[in-house]
Amino acid sequence: MTYRCLLQMVLLLCLSTTALSRSYSLLRFQQGRSLEVCQNLLWQLPSTPQHCLEFRMDFQMPEEMKQAQQFRKEDAVLVMYEMLQQIFYILTRDFSSTGWSDAIIEHLLEELYGQMNRLEPIRKEIMQKQNSTMGDTTDLHLRKYYFNLVQYLESKEYNRCAWTVVQVQLLRNFSFLKSLTGYLRD
Repeated sequence: MTYRCLLQMVLLLCLSTTALSRSYSLLRFQQGRSLEVCQNLLWQLPSTPQHCLEFRMDFQMPEEMKQAQQFRKEDAVLVMYEMLQQIFYILTRDFSSTGWSDAIIEHLLEELYGQMNRLEPIRKEIMQKQNSTMGDTTDLHLRKYYFNLVQYLESKEYNRCAWTVVQVQLLRNFSFLKSLTGYLRD
């Protein structure tokens, strides 16, 4: 009985996610809410900013990201998906030295995964139609930015201060992602 209900719920969720993700306004609402949850979860993780001042780095967000007003909704979807995917990847790294709660990180990863799942059908559609003005260089610059974050963590051997620096960067990323959700309109 439980399995039958569970199967029905899974099917309903899969179908509704695919059908609902076609509505950009609904997607904007869902993503905005989920990004807020992610940001709050990141704030719950302990950090030591005063102790880590000498570890600060200026990771330059790609210039194209600073000029987001040029994005169309299709571009926003692609950028959001790439950023969420990269953030997910970073948070699966070794954070054992931080004292961070596994439960909070798991919840954060679940939220990120849910966001990527909501964006995936639209992303695929955009890629098939090649309906984006975002060039390959924007994607490349974005990947380089996240590569630099990972390299920084590795070079500092994933110590607590390095994670604090990256945590601040991720908080900035979530603020930017929240601004991108404004482009998701029908």
